[in-house]
Amino acid sequence: MKRVLVVTYYWPPSGGSGVQRWVKFAKYLPQEGWQPVIYTPENPEYTAIDHTLEAEIPHTVEIVRRPITEPYNLYRKLMGKGASTDMKTLTAGASGGAVTEISSGKKSFKQRLSLWIRGNLFVPDPRVGWVKPSVRFLKKYLAEHPVDVIVTTGPPHSMHLIGQRLHKELGLPWIPDFRDPWSRMYYLKHLPMSARTWRRLRAMEQSVLDECSTVLAVTPLVQEEFQAQTKTPVSMITNGYDGGDFEQAVEPDGNFNVVHTGLLAADGNPLNLWKALGIKAWADPDFKAALRLRLVGKVDREVYDAIEEAGLKDNVIDLGYRDHLAAVREQLAASVLVLPLRNDPEYRPILPGKLFEYLASRRPILGIGQEDGAMARVLADTGAGVTAGWDNLEAMRDFIDKAWEQHKAGGVPPVEGDIARFSRRSLTRELAALLERVSNENK
Repeated sequence: MKRVLVVTYYWPPSGGSGVQRWVKFAKYLPQEGWQPVIYTPENPEYTAIDHTLEAEIPHTVEIVRRPITEPYNLYRKLMGKGASTDMKTLTAGASGGAVTEISSGKKSFKQRLSLWIRGNLFVPDPRVGWVKPSVRFLKKYLAEHPVDVIVTTGPPHSMHLIGQRLHKELGLPWIPDFRDPWSRMYYLKHLPMSARTWRRLRAMEQSVLDECSTVLAVTPLVQEEFQAQTKTPVSMITNGYDGGDFEQAVEPDGNFNVVHTGLLAADGNPLNLWKALGIKAWADPDFKAALRLRLVGKVDREVYDAIEEAGLKDNVIDLGYRDHLAAVREQLAASVLVLPLRNDPEYRPILPGKLFEYLASRRPILGIGQEDGAMARVLADTGAGVTAGWDNLEAMRDFIDKAWEQHKAGGVPPVEGDIARFSRRSLTRELAALLERVSNENK
C-alpha cells in the first residue's frame, strides 16, 4: 500500500464542514490503496472538537503529533481573556456577542495594533513559526518512514510552506490542497497589511503554485483563478458529503422549520430573508404559528437583532453548537435550509463545505449570495434550490411561499437530483487517482 503524508493543522477535527474534508479522505483512502499519515500539532489553538468526527478516523491511520508554539497568549494579554484567535471567527463574533475587531467599523487602539501585528509580523499566518521545526522533524521522520506523496492542506496556508521545503530538499512529489483561496481570501482586506507585506504574501503564494507538483482546489472558480496564475496543473476536488451520516431517521414535528447550521456572521446576515419571513408572518397567522427559525452554531448578536426587528423573536430556537451528527438531524428535519454567504464580492468563487451537507439532506436550499457564483452553479446544476441575490427580496419571498404551500399540502417533498458525484467515497476515488498520477510522474 502506498503512503501519503498529510500536513494539516486541524486534527482532531472541529465541526467545520471544510475541515471534515481530510477526516473523510483518511476514512476512505485505505480502501483505494493509500495509507494516510497525518502530521499535525499536538496542542493546536481552536475552540471546538467534534468527537463524533474523531470517532470516524480508522485506527489504522498513522498520526504524528508535534508541539506548536503560537502567539495567542500574548494576544490574549493584549485583548483580554476570551478573545477569539481564529481568523474566520474574528470576522464574525461569538454566539450572542458583538462583531469582533476585524470586521467592525470602529476599533480601539489595541484592536488596531493587534490587527497590524497579525497582518505584518505573522506572514502568512500565526502558525508560520511551526514551519522550520516541522521541516527538521519530518526530514528525519521520512528518512525512516518513507512516503510516496506529500499533501499540505490550508488554511492555515503556512502548512504549504512545510510541503514546499520538503519538496525542495527531498524531491518528493507535493500537492498543496487549498480549501480556501489565499491572497484573494475575503478577510485579508480587513488586515492593515503594508504594501511590502502584500508583496511578500503574493510572492509566497506564487512560489507555492509554481513549485508544487499539482495544485488542488475545491471549487471550479478557484481552480480557474489559480490556473490563470500558474503553469502548474490545477486539479479540482470539491468538498462533499458522507452518505452514512444521513441514514438517520427523523420524524417531522409539524412545524415549518427554517434551518441554518454553522457560523452565522454579521457580514452574512440575510436581512431581506428576515424581512420576507416577517412580512409573511404578519400577514398569515398560521404561518407565524408554525414558523421555527432553528439556528445551530455560533450566531452574531446583529443577526438576533435583525430577527427581532422583523418581529420574529419568538420564532427563534437557538440551539448553539452541536456536533456533526446532531447538525445533520436538524438539516434532515428542515422545511427549508438557508445558506447565506458572506456579503462580499470576493466570496463569489467559494463553495462552503456546508453546501454539500445540505445537498445530502435532500431538503430545499435557499442560497443567498452572488447569483453568478460557484454556489449558484451547484444549486442550479443539481436542482436542489435557488440562489437569491442579497437584495432580491422577491426571490426569497417566492421561495418561502412555495415551500409553505407544500408544507400545508402535506409536507415539503424531498429534493430529487444527481448529487452522487459529491459523495465522499466518489471524491476519495478521484483523490486516489490524482495521488497515483503524481507519484508515478515522479519516478
